[in-house]
Amino acid sequence: MNTVTFPGLGLEFHLNPILCRPFGWPIHWYGVIIAAGFLLAVLYCTRASKRFGIREDDILDLLFFAVPLSIVGARLYYVIFYLDLYRREDGSLDFARMVRIWDGGLAIYGGIIAAILTLLVFCRVRKISFLAFADLGSYGMLIGQAVGRWGNFVNMEAYGGETDLPWRMGITELVNGVEVYKEVHPTFLYESLWNLLGLVLLILVARKWRKFDGQIFLSYLAWYGFGRGLIEGLRTDSLYFFDTGIRVSQMLGFASALAAAVVLAVLWRRAKGPEALWVNRPENQCNQVETKEEP
Repeated sequence: MNTVTFPGLGLEFHLNPILCRPFGWPIHWYGVIIAAGFLLAVLYCTRASKRFGIREDDILDLLFFAVPLSIVGARLYYVIFYLDLYRREDGSLDFARMVRIWDGGLAIYGGIIAAILTLLVFCRVRKISFLAFADLGSYGMLIGQAVGRWGNFVNMEAYGGETDLPWRMGITELVNGVEVYKEVHPTFLYESLWNLLGLVLLILVARKWRKFDGQIFLSYLAWYGFGRGLIEGLRTDSLYFFDTGIRVSQMLGFASALAAAVVLAVLWRRAKGPEALWVNRPENQCNQVETKEEP
């Protein structure tokens, strides 16, 4: 049982990471929360799919490949930058431990990279606009990330350094067998709120100022990357670039945000207007289906 407090707000929570144990098999809150975020993301994307010229069937087909490959990507990203954790005493790698994801160890950026690569291949095979699909998927990513971060809250992880801010989070952890209480930045909350705000802003952008395919996707990369870069600087459990003091996710966040912002600015100036969007093109399969159904 984990106890988490917010002393400045007068709040206290007693959290059991395990929801229940049917037939002796533990079901963790973390997994349930991740699944809830995933389902909400899928529901929203299927409802919004027509606005981007994407068929619901294509979304479900993509998930068949993207979900397992994203898990592999998230695990691989983590293992690469924490490789020493998976070495035996003789220095050889313990591959059995590498694949035991139920022991913990996933990195969201690895999952994002794997999902983007999977989408690229999928869209090429299906002859669908990658950028239009990525625009739609950006909403799903923000929803999943905003909800999923609360799994870190239950597990009492992904927090920042010590602080005395009014919204500080109080936790107790074992250090050399001794319980140590400290008050830290609730970075899980920062990222959850940042993603939620980003979702609202991107929805507004799509409704009023969407001019070209890829605009929402690039905005997502810029928004999430910048926010993640800032928040990562507060965390105490960052993955580092091998033996350097460089935080991998912070570097990747700022770099992707800068690159996305530059490309976004260039494409915005060159954009022809909404008539060039994939959803409005005659080669779009959604439009072809609707045309065939007309009497």
